Amino acid sequence: MKYWKKLSENELRERVADALDRNVDYRNKTILGVPASHLDEKVFYGNASFLKDAPFLSTMIHNPNHIGCHTLGESESFFAGTQKIEKELIALVAEDILKGETDGQDGYVASGGTEANIQAIWIYRNYFVKAHGATMDEICIIGSEDCHYSLDKAANLLNLQFYKSKVNHLDRTVSPANFERTVDDAISNGIKYVIGVANMMTTMFGSVDDIEMMTDLLSGKNLEYKIHVDGAYGGFVYPFSCKQSKLDFSNPNVGSITLDAHKMVQAPFGTGIFLAKKGFMRYVYTEEAQYVQGLDATLIGSRSGANAIAVWMILMSYGPHGWFEKIHILQYRTDWLCNRLKEKGISYFRQPYSNQVAIESRFLTKEIVEKYGLVPDTHTNTPSWYKIVVMEHVTVDVLAPFIEEILTRV
Repeated sequence: MKYWKKLSENELRERVADALDRNVDYRNKTILGVPASHLDEKVFYGNASFLKDAPFLSTMIHNPNHIGCHTLGESESFFAGTQKIEKELIALVAEDILKGETDGQDGYVASGGTEANIQAIWIYRNYFVKAHGATMDEICIIGSEDCHYSLDKAANLLNLQFYKSKVNHLDRTVSPANFERTVDDAISNGIKYVIGVANMMTTMFGSVDDIEMMTDLLSGKNLEYKIHVDGAYGGFVYPFSCKQSKLDFSNPNVGSITLDAHKMVQAPFGTGIFLAKKGFMRYVYTEEAQYVQGLDATLIGSRSGANAIAVWMILMSYGPHGWFEKIHILQYRTDWLCNRLKEKGISYFRQPYSNQVAIESRFLTKEIVEKYGLVPDTHTNTPSWYKIVVMEHVTVDVLAPFIEEILTRV
Protein backbone atom coordinates (compact mmCIF):
# COMPACT_ATOMS: atom_id res chain seq x y z
CA MET A 1 0.00 0.00 0.00
CA LYS A 2 1.48 3.31 -1.09
CA TYR A 3 -0.97 5.78 0.45
CA TRP A 4 -3.16 3.72 2.77
CA LYS A 5 -1.79 3.49 6.30
CA LYS A 6 -3.61 3.30 9.61
CA LEU A 7 -3.33 6.58 11.52
CA SER A 8 -4.04 7.27 15.19
CA GLU A 9 -6.62 9.84 16.31
CA ASN A 10 -3.83 12.27 17.14
CA GLU A 11 -2.24 11.80 13.72
CA LEU A 12 -5.59 12.40 12.01
CA ARG A 13 -6.18 15.57 14.00
CA GLU A 14 -2.69 16.86 13.26
CA ARG A 15 -2.95 16.20 9.52
CA VAL A 16 -6.31 17.94 9.21
CA ALA A 17 -5.23 20.86 11.41
CA ASP A 18 -2.11 21.34 9.30
CA ALA A 19 -4.21 21.24 6.11
CA LEU A 20 -6.59 23.88 7.48
CA ASP A 21 -3.62 26.06 8.44
CA ARG A 22 -2.56 25.96 4.78
CA ASN A 23 -6.03 27.04 3.64
CA VAL A 24 -7.18 30.66 3.55
CA ASP A 25 -7.93 32.17 6.97
CA TYR A 26 -10.78 34.64 6.50
CA ARG A 27 -10.42 36.03 10.03
CA ASN A 28 -6.72 36.87 9.93
CA LYS A 29 -6.16 37.72 6.27
CA THR A 30 -7.98 40.27 4.14
CA ILE A 31 -9.68 38.33 1.34
CA LEU A 32 -11.82 40.51 -0.93
CA GLY A 33 -12.30 38.64 -4.18
CA VAL A 34 -13.67 35.26 -3.12
CA PRO A 35 -17.47 34.81 -2.81
CA ALA A 36 -17.00 32.61 0.25
CA SER A 37 -16.27 32.71 3.96
CA HIS A 38 -16.37 30.48 7.02
CA LEU A 39 -19.81 29.27 8.07
CA ASP A 40 -22.08 31.94 9.51
CA GLU A 41 -21.05 32.51 13.13
CA LYS A 42 -24.58 33.43 14.22
CA VAL A 43 -25.44 29.76 13.84
CA PHE A 44 -22.12 27.88 13.69
CA TYR A 45 -19.75 28.62 16.56
CA GLY A 46 -16.28 28.68 15.07
CA ASN A 47 -14.50 29.17 18.40
CA ALA A 48 -16.13 26.28 20.26
CA SER A 49 -13.51 24.46 22.33
CA PHE A 50 -14.57 20.98 21.21
CA LEU A 51 -13.61 21.73 17.57
CA LYS A 52 -9.92 21.13 18.28
CA ASP A 53 -10.83 17.45 18.86
CA ALA A 54 -13.31 17.29 15.96
CA PRO A 55 -11.37 17.65 12.67
CA PHE A 56 -14.35 16.96 10.40
CA LEU A 57 -16.58 19.52 12.14
CA SER A 58 -13.70 21.97 12.19
CA THR A 59 -13.30 21.52 8.43
CA MET A 60 -17.00 22.18 7.94
CA ILE A 61 -16.72 25.41 9.92
CA HIS A 62 -13.71 26.52 7.82
CA ASN A 63 -15.84 25.73 4.74
CA PRO A 64 -13.21 24.93 2.07
CA ASN A 65 -14.42 24.94 -1.55
CA HIS A 66 -12.86 22.13 -3.60
CA ILE A 67 -14.08 23.39 -6.95
CA GLY A 68 -12.36 21.69 -9.89
CA CYS A 69 -10.36 18.47 -10.19
CA HIS A 70 -7.14 18.74 -8.19
CA THR A 71 -5.35 15.79 -9.79
CA LEU A 72 -5.12 17.76 -13.05
CA GLY A 73 -2.60 20.26 -11.71
CA GLU A 74 -3.39 23.87 -10.85
CA SER A 75 -6.34 24.49 -8.49
CA GLU A 76 -7.70 27.30 -6.33
CA SER A 77 -4.76 28.17 -4.06
CA PHE A 78 -7.02 29.43 -1.25
CA PHE A 79 -7.77 25.82 -0.25
CA ALA A 80 -4.49 24.08 -1.09
CA GLY A 81 -4.19 22.35 2.30
CA THR A 82 -7.38 20.31 2.21
CA GLN A 83 -7.15 19.85 -1.56
CA LYS A 84 -3.88 17.99 -0.96
CA ILE A 85 -5.70 15.53 1.30
CA GLU A 86 -8.35 15.00 -1.38
CA LYS A 87 -5.61 14.25 -3.93
CA GLU A 88 -4.16 11.70 -1.52
CA LEU A 89 -7.61 10.13 -1.10
CA ILE A 90 -8.05 9.85 -4.87
CA ALA A 91 -4.65 8.17 -5.23
CA LEU A 92 -5.41 5.81 -2.32
CA VAL A 93 -8.66 4.61 -3.87
CA ALA A 94 -7.43 4.50 -7.47
CA GLU A 95 -4.08 2.83 -6.79
CA ASP A 96 -4.21 1.00 -3.46
CA ILE A 97 -7.79 -0.30 -3.77
CA LEU A 98 -8.46 -0.36 -7.53
CA LYS A 99 -4.97 -1.32 -8.76
CA GLY A 100 -4.38 1.74 -10.91
CA GLU A 101 -0.96 2.78 -12.18
CA THR A 102 1.04 5.28 -10.13
CA ASP A 103 -0.22 8.78 -10.99
CA GLY A 104 -2.28 7.17 -13.74
CA GLN A 105 -5.75 8.34 -12.71
CA ASP A 106 -7.64 11.58 -12.22
CA GLY A 107 -10.63 12.01 -9.98
CA TYR A 108 -12.56 14.00 -7.43
CA VAL A 109 -15.00 13.62 -4.55
CA ALA A 110 -18.42 14.02 -6.13
CA SER A 111 -21.85 14.55 -4.58
CA GLY A 112 -22.64 10.85 -5.02
CA GLY A 113 -22.74 7.96 -7.45
CA THR A 114 -25.39 9.59 -9.61
CA GLU A 115 -23.19 12.57 -10.37
CA ALA A 116 -20.14 10.36 -10.87
CA ASN A 117 -21.98 8.12 -13.36
CA ILE A 118 -23.23 11.14 -15.30
CA GLN A 119 -19.67 12.55 -15.30
CA ALA A 120 -18.42 9.34 -16.94
CA ILE A 121 -21.07 9.33 -19.66
CA TRP A 122 -20.44 13.04 -20.32
CA ILE A 123 -16.73 12.42 -20.74
CA TYR A 124 -17.13 9.50 -23.14
CA ARG A 125 -19.80 11.23 -25.20
CA ASN A 126 -17.48 14.20 -25.69
CA TYR A 127 -14.52 11.90 -26.35
CA PHE A 128 -16.32 10.15 -29.19
CA VAL A 129 -17.46 13.47 -30.65
CA LYS A 130 -14.10 15.25 -30.37
CA ALA A 131 -11.68 12.38 -31.00
CA HIS A 132 -13.69 10.37 -33.54
CA GLY A 133 -16.02 12.91 -35.11
CA ALA A 134 -19.08 10.94 -33.96
CA THR A 135 -22.56 12.39 -34.26
CA MET A 136 -24.96 12.17 -31.33
CA ASP A 137 -27.15 9.55 -32.97
CA GLU A 138 -24.11 7.27 -33.43
CA ILE A 139 -23.35 7.09 -29.68
CA CYS A 140 -25.23 5.07 -27.08
CA ILE A 141 -25.05 3.64 -23.57
CA ILE A 142 -25.31 -0.13 -23.14
CA GLY A 143 -25.81 -1.89 -19.80
CA SER A 144 -28.10 -4.30 -18.02
CA GLU A 145 -31.67 -3.61 -16.95
CA ASP A 146 -30.40 -3.73 -13.37
CA CYS A 147 -28.23 -0.65 -13.94
CA HIS A 148 -28.82 2.25 -11.56
CA TYR A 149 -31.37 4.85 -12.63
CA SER A 150 -28.59 7.45 -12.81
CA LEU A 151 -27.75 6.00 -16.22
CA ASP A 152 -31.28 6.84 -17.39
CA LYS A 153 -30.70 10.37 -16.10
CA ALA A 154 -27.40 10.52 -17.98
CA ALA A 155 -29.04 9.36 -21.20
CA ASN A 156 -31.77 11.95 -20.84
CA LEU A 157 -29.45 14.84 -19.97
CA LEU A 158 -26.87 14.03 -22.64
CA ASN A 159 -29.35 13.15 -25.40
CA LEU A 160 -28.18 9.53 -25.78
CA GLN A 161 -30.02 6.26 -26.29
CA PHE A 162 -29.72 3.70 -23.47
CA TYR A 163 -29.94 0.08 -24.62
CA LYS A 164 -30.62 -2.32 -21.73
CA SER A 165 -29.90 -6.05 -21.77
CA LYS A 166 -32.36 -8.40 -20.11
CA VAL A 167 -31.15 -10.20 -16.97
CA ASN A 168 -32.06 -13.70 -15.83
CA HIS A 169 -34.62 -13.41 -13.05
CA LEU A 170 -33.06 -15.72 -10.47
CA ASP A 171 -29.32 -15.08 -10.85
CA ARG A 172 -29.46 -11.49 -12.22
CA THR A 173 -26.87 -12.21 -14.92
CA VAL A 174 -26.85 -11.00 -18.51
CA SER A 175 -26.37 -13.97 -20.81
CA PRO A 176 -24.03 -13.60 -23.81
CA ALA A 177 -27.03 -14.16 -26.08
CA ASN A 178 -29.03 -11.37 -24.45
CA PHE A 179 -26.09 -8.98 -24.53
CA GLU A 180 -25.44 -9.74 -28.20
CA ARG A 181 -29.09 -9.11 -29.04
CA THR A 182 -28.85 -5.72 -27.32
CA VAL A 183 -25.67 -4.80 -29.19
CA ASP A 184 -27.08 -5.95 -32.53
CA ASP A 185 -30.20 -3.87 -31.89
CA ALA A 186 -28.02 -0.80 -31.32
CA ILE A 187 -26.00 -1.47 -34.47
CA SER A 188 -29.16 -1.86 -36.53
CA ASN A 189 -30.15 1.64 -35.38
CA GLY A 190 -26.92 3.17 -36.63
CA ILE A 191 -24.84 3.00 -33.43
CA LYS A 192 -21.06 3.01 -33.99
CA TYR A 193 -19.78 4.12 -30.59
CA VAL A 194 -20.70 2.46 -27.30
CA ILE A 195 -20.37 3.56 -23.69
CA GLY A 196 -20.56 0.24 -21.86
CA VAL A 197 -21.53 0.18 -18.18
CA ALA A 198 -20.40 -2.77 -16.06
CA ASN A 199 -21.87 -3.10 -12.58
CA MET A 200 -19.70 -3.83 -9.56
CA MET A 201 -22.62 -4.85 -7.33
CA THR A 202 -25.95 -3.32 -8.34
CA THR A 203 -27.88 -1.21 -5.86
CA MET A 204 -30.87 -3.55 -5.64
CA PHE A 205 -29.27 -6.99 -5.89
CA GLY A 206 -25.53 -6.65 -5.41
CA SER A 207 -25.09 -8.44 -8.74
CA VAL A 208 -21.86 -8.17 -10.72
CA ASP A 209 -21.54 -8.02 -14.51
CA ASP A 210 -19.25 -10.22 -16.58
CA ILE A 211 -17.02 -7.50 -18.00
CA GLU A 212 -14.94 -9.88 -20.11
CA MET A 213 -18.04 -11.19 -21.84
CA MET A 214 -19.09 -7.62 -22.57
CA THR A 215 -15.74 -6.46 -23.94
CA ASP A 216 -15.14 -9.63 -25.97
CA LEU A 217 -18.49 -9.23 -27.68
CA LEU A 218 -18.10 -5.50 -28.30
CA SER A 219 -14.63 -6.09 -29.77
CA GLY A 220 -16.00 -8.83 -31.98
CA LYS A 221 -18.55 -6.41 -33.43
CA ASN A 222 -15.73 -3.97 -34.36
CA LEU A 223 -17.34 -1.19 -32.36
CA GLU A 224 -15.48 1.69 -30.77
CA TYR A 225 -16.26 1.47 -27.06
CA LYS A 226 -15.29 2.68 -23.61
CA ILE A 227 -16.17 0.92 -20.35
CA HIS A 228 -17.32 2.63 -17.18
CA VAL A 229 -17.63 0.57 -13.98
CA ASP A 230 -20.47 1.54 -11.66
CA GLY A 231 -19.08 0.56 -8.28
CA ALA A 232 -21.22 3.04 -6.37
CA TYR A 233 -22.29 0.23 -4.08
CA GLY A 234 -19.53 -2.32 -4.48
CA GLY A 235 -16.43 -0.17 -4.84
CA PHE A 236 -15.51 -0.42 -1.16
CA VAL A 237 -16.65 -4.06 -0.81
CA TYR A 238 -15.99 -6.17 -3.91
CA PRO A 239 -12.22 -5.49 -4.25
CA PHE A 240 -11.80 -6.91 -0.72
CA SER A 241 -14.19 -9.85 -0.94
CA CYS A 242 -13.27 -10.97 -4.49
CA LYS A 243 -9.53 -10.95 -5.11
CA GLN A 244 -9.93 -12.13 -8.73
CA SER A 245 -12.06 -9.13 -9.68
CA LYS A 246 -11.59 -7.75 -13.22
CA LEU A 247 -13.51 -4.57 -12.39
CA ASP A 248 -10.56 -2.33 -11.62
CA PHE A 249 -7.88 -0.27 -13.34
CA SER A 250 -5.61 -3.26 -13.89
CA ASN A 251 -8.09 -4.19 -16.61
CA PRO A 252 -7.00 -2.27 -19.75
CA ASN A 253 -10.63 -2.01 -20.85
CA VAL A 254 -11.75 -0.12 -17.73
CA GLY A 255 -11.56 3.63 -18.28
CA SER A 256 -13.46 5.00 -15.28
CA ILE A 257 -15.03 3.90 -12.00
CA THR A 258 -17.71 5.31 -9.68
CA LEU A 259 -17.76 4.69 -5.93
CA ASP A 260 -20.03 5.93 -3.14
CA ALA A 261 -18.50 6.64 0.25
CA HIS A 262 -21.85 7.42 1.85
CA LYS A 263 -22.87 3.76 1.61
CA MET A 264 -20.39 1.22 2.99
CA VAL A 265 -17.83 3.78 4.21
CA GLN A 266 -20.57 5.49 6.26
CA ALA A 267 -19.41 8.96 5.28
CA PRO A 268 -21.93 11.85 5.25
CA PHE A 269 -24.51 11.63 2.49
CA GLY A 270 -23.54 13.54 -0.62
CA THR A 271 -20.15 11.86 -0.86
CA GLY A 272 -19.24 9.89 -3.99
CA ILE A 273 -15.98 9.41 -5.88
CA PHE A 274 -15.32 9.62 -9.61
CA LEU A 275 -12.11 8.16 -11.06
CA ALA A 276 -10.86 8.04 -14.65
CA LYS A 277 -7.63 7.05 -16.32
CA LYS A 278 -5.41 9.99 -17.27
CA GLY A 279 -6.32 11.80 -20.46
CA PHE A 280 -10.11 11.67 -20.25
CA MET A 281 -10.99 14.58 -17.97
CA ARG A 282 -9.81 17.07 -20.58
CA TYR A 283 -12.82 16.23 -22.73
CA VAL A 284 -15.07 18.05 -20.25
CA TYR A 285 -12.94 21.09 -19.46
CA THR A 286 -15.18 24.13 -19.19
CA GLU A 287 -13.04 26.76 -20.85
CA GLU A 288 -15.58 29.43 -19.94
CA ALA A 289 -14.69 29.02 -16.24
CA GLN A 290 -11.91 31.56 -16.63
CA TYR A 291 -12.20 32.97 -13.09
CA VAL A 292 -11.56 29.48 -11.60
CA GLN A 293 -7.88 28.76 -11.09
CA GLY A 294 -7.16 25.60 -13.09
CA LEU A 295 -10.59 25.85 -14.80
CA ASP A 296 -13.19 23.18 -14.04
CA ALA A 297 -13.72 19.69 -15.45
CA THR A 298 -16.37 18.48 -12.99
CA LEU A 299 -20.12 18.31 -13.35
CA ILE A 300 -20.85 19.83 -9.96
CA GLY A 301 -18.41 22.76 -9.77
CA SER A 302 -18.15 23.94 -6.15
CA ARG A 303 -17.77 21.07 -3.68
CA SER A 304 -17.45 20.78 0.08
CA GLY A 305 -13.90 19.96 1.09
CA ALA A 306 -15.26 18.62 4.39
CA ASN A 307 -16.72 15.56 2.65
CA ALA A 308 -13.34 14.65 1.18
CA ILE A 309 -11.77 15.00 4.64
CA ALA A 310 -14.46 12.73 6.12
CA VAL A 311 -13.78 9.88 3.67
CA TRP A 312 -10.02 10.18 4.08
CA MET A 313 -10.33 10.15 7.88
CA ILE A 314 -12.54 7.05 7.91
CA LEU A 315 -10.28 5.03 5.61
CA MET A 316 -7.11 6.11 7.41
CA SER A 317 -8.59 5.30 10.82
CA TYR A 318 -9.12 1.68 9.68
CA GLY A 319 -6.06 1.19 7.52
CA PRO A 320 -6.08 -1.54 4.84
CA HIS A 321 -6.05 -4.47 7.27
CA GLY A 322 -8.80 -3.04 9.44
CA TRP A 323 -10.97 -2.42 6.39
CA PHE A 324 -10.37 -5.96 5.09
CA GLU A 325 -11.46 -7.29 8.48
CA LYS A 326 -14.59 -5.10 8.50
CA ILE A 327 -15.70 -6.33 5.08
CA HIS A 328 -15.13 -9.96 5.97
CA ILE A 329 -17.15 -9.63 9.18
CA LEU A 330 -20.04 -8.38 7.04
CA GLN A 331 -19.49 -11.31 4.67
CA TYR A 332 -19.68 -13.72 7.61
CA ARG A 333 -22.99 -12.23 8.74
CA THR A 334 -24.35 -12.46 5.19
CA ASP A 335 -23.25 -16.11 4.96
CA TRP A 336 -25.09 -16.81 8.20
CA LEU A 337 -28.29 -15.25 6.86
CA CYS A 338 -28.11 -17.11 3.55
CA ASN A 339 -27.44 -20.45 5.25
CA ARG A 340 -30.53 -20.03 7.40
CA LEU A 341 -32.68 -19.09 4.38
CA LYS A 342 -31.33 -22.07 2.42
CA GLU A 343 -32.05 -24.50 5.27
CA LYS A 344 -35.72 -23.55 5.16
CA GLY A 345 -36.10 -23.48 1.38
CA ILE A 346 -36.64 -19.73 1.12
CA SER A 347 -35.73 -18.47 -2.34
CA TYR A 348 -33.19 -15.65 -2.42
CA PHE A 349 -30.43 -14.15 -4.56
CA ARG A 350 -26.99 -13.28 -3.30
CA GLN A 351 -23.90 -12.63 -5.38
CA PRO A 352 -21.26 -14.75 -3.59
CA TYR A 353 -19.00 -11.79 -2.70
CA SER A 354 -21.79 -9.39 -1.78
CA ASN A 355 -23.31 -8.36 1.54
CA GLN A 356 -26.77 -7.92 -0.01
CA VAL A 357 -29.53 -10.51 -0.04
CA ALA A 358 -32.72 -10.23 -2.12
CA ILE A 359 -35.62 -12.43 -0.99
CA GLU A 360 -38.50 -13.30 -3.28
CA SER A 361 -41.58 -11.38 -2.20
CA ARG A 362 -43.78 -14.50 -1.97
CA PHE A 363 -41.96 -15.47 1.21
CA LEU A 364 -42.65 -12.18 2.98
CA THR A 365 -45.71 -10.56 4.50
CA LYS A 366 -46.50 -6.87 4.54
CA GLU A 367 -46.06 -6.86 8.32
CA ILE A 368 -42.54 -8.31 8.13
CA VAL A 369 -41.54 -5.93 5.33
CA GLU A 370 -42.66 -2.91 7.34
CA LYS A 371 -41.33 -4.12 10.69
CA TYR A 372 -37.81 -4.79 9.37
CA GLY A 373 -37.58 -1.99 6.82
CA LEU A 374 -37.05 -4.17 3.76
CA VAL A 375 -36.71 -2.36 0.43
CA PRO A 376 -38.64 -3.55 -2.67
CA ASP A 377 -37.39 -3.65 -6.24
CA THR A 378 -40.33 -1.41 -7.20
CA HIS A 379 -42.72 0.95 -5.43
CA THR A 380 -44.97 1.45 -8.45
CA ASN A 381 -45.83 -2.19 -9.25
CA THR A 382 -46.11 -5.41 -7.27
CA PRO A 383 -42.62 -6.16 -5.92
CA SER A 384 -40.86 -9.37 -6.93
CA TRP A 385 -37.99 -8.96 -4.47
CA TYR A 386 -37.15 -7.30 -1.18
CA LYS A 387 -33.56 -6.66 -0.20
CA ILE A 388 -31.52 -6.81 2.97
CA VAL A 389 -28.22 -4.94 3.16
CA VAL A 390 -25.90 -6.25 5.86
CA MET A 391 -24.42 -3.02 7.18
CA GLU A 392 -22.43 -2.23 10.34
CA HIS A 393 -25.55 -2.21 12.52
CA VAL A 394 -27.03 -5.41 11.01
CA THR A 395 -25.54 -7.99 13.37
CA VAL A 396 -26.48 -11.66 13.73
CA ASP A 397 -28.38 -10.67 16.89
CA VAL A 398 -30.48 -8.36 14.71
CA LEU A 399 -30.92 -10.92 11.92
CA ALA A 400 -31.89 -13.84 14.18
CA PRO A 401 -35.35 -12.50 15.20
CA PHE A 402 -36.10 -11.69 11.56
CA ILE A 403 -35.27 -15.26 10.56
CA GLU A 404 -37.43 -16.72 13.32
CA GLU A 405 -40.36 -14.53 12.37
CA ILE A 406 -40.10 -15.24 8.66
CA LEU A 407 -39.92 -18.99 9.34
CA THR A 408 -43.15 -18.94 11.33
CA ARG A 409 -44.92 -17.45 8.31
CA VAL A 410 -43.60 -19.88 5.65
